[in-house]
Amino acid sequence: LGYTAGTMSSIMEDLDLSIAQFSVFGSLLTFGGMIGAIFSAKSADVFGRKMTLWLAEGFCITGWLAIALAENIIWLDLGRFFVGIGVGLISYVIPVYIAEITPKNVRGTFTFSNQLLQNCGLATVYYLGNFMSWRTIALIGIIPCLIQFFGLFFIPESPRWLAREGGDEECKVVLQKLRGKEADVMKETREIMICVDATANVSMGSLFKKKYTRQLTIGVGLMLLQQLSGSAGISYYAGSIFELAGFPSRTGMTVLSMVVVPKAILGLILVERWGRRPLLMVSALGLCLSCIFLALAFGLKGVPGFINFTPTMAFIGVLTFNMMFAAGLGALPWIIMSEIFPMDMKAVAGSLVAITNWFTGWIVSYCFNFMLIWSQSGTFSIFAMISGLTIIFAWCLVPETRGLSLEEIQLPHANILS
Repeated sequence: LGYTAGTMSSIMEDLDLSIAQFSVFGSLLTFGGMIGAIFSAKSADVFGRKMTLWLAEGFCITGWLAIALAENIIWLDLGRFFVGIGVGLISYVIPVYIAEITPKNVRGTFTFSNQLLQNCGLATVYYLGNFMSWRTIALIGIIPCLIQFFGLFFIPESPRWLAREGGDEECKVVLQKLRGKEADVMKETREIMICVDATANVSMGSLFKKKYTRQLTIGVGLMLLQQLSGSAGISYYAGSIFELAGFPSRTGMTVLSMVVVPKAILGLILVERWGRRPLLMVSALGLCLSCIFLALAFGLKGVPGFINFTPTMAFIGVLTFNMMFAAGLGALPWIIMSEIFPMDMKAVAGSLVAITNWFTGWIVSYCFNFMLIWSQSGTFSIFAMISGLTIIFAWCLVPETRGLSLEEIQLPHANILS
């Protein structure tokens, strides 16, 4: 995800690319993610969570090889597109899989670990971009793909997917394996089977019935707000922002690589202590203030007496934005999406919200460089307003699902989605 942040100048120089060509290259990850998202939920339902992840890693490995060996823009773009398809599949399947295998009291923490490890990847590529070639970094990108590809042989399929496919005994065996030999899994198995039976006759068209209006609004709304906050642009082009502000790009990327992981660890701790809703609002507030700081930094860029403040203010703004995004808004929309939809609705609903996320991210990542040319201060002012809107949206609509099982969230008496 952060591959373009520190490699933009070297790739443009080596392959003689224009800013428009590089913007296309950078945005193809999110465009490919949108294509992957279209098929992600259906693939996960038909072939299972594990098989879909194997397919995703196949796309990622192929894509990274194409980028590493690219001699022209065609192979570069094709590789980025393939990686995007893989990431689009992964972004839906992993939160759903984790939510379906973990106990309710630690589900948020385990699902948030996905965001933590994403930030480990971002930190690595931000740091390596300072002294390694873009081809070498692309080859390093294959390593985690291979680890997951072979690691999938040693993990179980989702018990809820097995129950949906009629494997009652397999569901029980997997739950026993996940919870430990001494655990009593009969109650949890019965709850899963009852929930599966209750939703067995729900059609895809049922998603658009009135009773699912709030779930759809929450899922689609959070994905829109996550991307329209400017996250894709600031993450993909952090190095360019530092350069525009006059701050040393290498220093900025190195510090950025050091802080995103600890901040994601904080989110990992707080998601079960504070809950989803408060953490979401605090994260959005942090993004809003960060963007206001960035807008002020570039607004003061040409003002006599304040010119020297711009580099430091921009550095603080980008640093704070990435930290607050890692702590909440980066993972929470995916966690909430994996929790609020019934089992049979996950496929069509998951596809819709994931497509929304990646399509919006594609628009933002493609337009970001052109928006900076138009007005740097204006760009971050727009992102600040959208982040502020996220706080209001979370306050008014987003339910708290901490401590509830996936089955309990769907029960009428839970009353959190009505």
